[in-house]
Amino acid sequence: MNRLLIVALIFFAACNSNETREGFVKIDHPNSHVDVHSFAQPDSAIIKHLSLSINVDFDSSVIRGVAAYTIDTYGAKTIHFDISDMDIVKVYIDNPDKLDKLKSVKFQINKGNEHGDDLVVPINEFTNTVHIVYKTHPGSRALQWLSPEQTYDKKHPFLYTQGQAILTRSWIPIQDSPGIRVSYDAVIQAPRGLIALMSAENPREKDPYGNYTFKQSMAIPPYLIALAVGDMEYRKLSKRTGVYAEPGFLDAAADEFSEMDKMLEIAEELLGPYKWGVYDVLTLPPSFPFGGMENPRLTFGTPTIIAGDKSLTTLIAHEMAHSWSGNLVTNATWDDFWLNEGFTVYIEQRIMEGLYGKEYADMIALIGYEDLENEMKYLDSSDTQLKLNLAGRDPGEGMTAVAYEKGAYFLKEIEKTVGRDKFDPFIKAYFVNFENKSITTEDFLKYLDENLLKPEGEEIDIESWIYSSGMPEGFKPEPSKKFLYVEKVIADWLNGIPITIEQTANWSTFEWVHFLRFLPEELSIGQLTELDGLFHFTQSTNSEIQAEWYVIAIRNQYHIADTAIENFLTKVGRRKFLELIYTEMVKTPEGKKWAKAVYNRARPNYHFVSANTLDKLLDVKKTSIQF
Repeated sequence: MNRLLIVALIFFAACNSNETREGFVKIDHPNSHVDVHSFAQPDSAIIKHLSLSINVDFDSSVIRGVAAYTIDTYGAKTIHFDISDMDIVKVYIDNPDKLDKLKSVKFQINKGNEHGDDLVVPINEFTNTVHIVYKTHPGSRALQWLSPEQTYDKKHPFLYTQGQAILTRSWIPIQDSPGIRVSYDAVIQAPRGLIALMSAENPREKDPYGNYTFKQSMAIPPYLIALAVGDMEYRKLSKRTGVYAEPGFLDAAADEFSEMDKMLEIAEELLGPYKWGVYDVLTLPPSFPFGGMENPRLTFGTPTIIAGDKSLTTLIAHEMAHSWSGNLVTNATWDDFWLNEGFTVYIEQRIMEGLYGKEYADMIALIGYEDLENEMKYLDSSDTQLKLNLAGRDPGEGMTAVAYEKGAYFLKEIEKTVGRDKFDPFIKAYFVNFENKSITTEDFLKYLDENLLKPEGEEIDIESWIYSSGMPEGFKPEPSKKFLYVEKVIADWLNGIPITIEQTANWSTFEWVHFLRFLPEELSIGQLTELDGLFHFTQSTNSEIQAEWYVIAIRNQYHIADTAIENFLTKVGRRKFLELIYTEMVKTPEGKKWAKAVYNRARPNYHFVSANTLDKLLDVKKTSIQF
């Protein structure tokens, strides 16, 4: 697209953002979609490349711009896009009768549901490009606009996006399905003094005028298109790895992630060459709702993994593993989410085994299994299957420990059945065979049967693992010697034998988490005071330990921790921890009153992803999700 035309269209969008919009016609929701969570109809017309040109406006908390698509039409008369939380100002298609000219077309928006609408654009057999002029709303669910006070350095505003699962449609009009892959380039106009970064080839230094260009030549699913704008600096760690962070946090992030290059080498031994060029990590402000997000070339990470001792960097191994599982080979629909996460957890544990040994990896696996067992208690039985049916629901409801941990244990079962010497070559070949593709569970199972199980004369109980609830009958994870010792220390303590600092001096975070989880449900104030005096749990700076201890403190009314709990909830936006702590708080009337008071203060710091979950937990508002 001509650069001057882009600028003109952005100006046009800004000047006409309040005009009466054309083409808004409410019609019945169509039912014939490949992906039930998207209005796109890729079998008739599909996007192939995006040229994005946007202006980031912190004063109004909106993005204005143009999304220009190269498309394949297959003779279709319309092309469908997913949109949410935005105004569509104008739509143009290329005009073959006038070279280098665009033709304005009358678009239509079919009302969908609270998660998006269907933008229908008329095309013809000669249409090659569609240009959409748009403006986001201040409440766009993918975008979190942070004031300077909400950042680490507290000097400049900050913006970041979070697209998974179906939120990219709220900052870019797009065919928002993991089964659709698109390459992209972008021109971003940011305020002077700030740097823009994307899931693409990134700048290392700030541009004095705030102009940035990006290129992502590999086709990726829309949920992986990501943007961050803020006061950030870069630190190179190796030829292929580096970190971005706010200036005041850069040293801590660089020290914590110093092992990334070694992780990358271990991953390549197992999976084949890393295809994305560089692997950088952006440490975001505390409001980020996840541990990490695997945006290609630029993982978004939470500051809650900066513990000062590299004890939580298994999360980086996890996001790095996504460079193959999820980014290179993607679940075709959110019903197949385990293909992304089960593989990733398995690979993460193999990376950590390569770094620290099998005992360490076994502890990670068992912590995951504890998470799985706990979460399955509260899930409908159908949601404990690996292959899900999320029709009519928010796909986020399928993002549970089942996809992660049951999926990983399924892959371990295959490894155990055929042997690692057979399984490792199979995994490497799998990523080569399906590279740059989005696949279903059934695609994988067919490949597994034809390329591993049948040739080796082996069988796996696919029905129990994939299509049945819970874990297969009789399944037991391998025990951990280190965890057995932790349990002995607790048993001795309960029998009157004091715990010594020497016994716990070399414990990892995973041993401490297991320790806290293995304590009795009910503890006296005296017992809690003793433990807190020895190990300073209330004032811990390790987020995993803090979250587990705060749940224990709430359950047993250990009010000494109340201030620390409130500080944690108002500072940290990571949904995993928030949901755990608030869930414990609301179990009593007094706790629920306390939870709502804290939440009222803390909610402005939370991203939509976290707030949406907690609104329901705390009955702040009722929502009805329909697709």
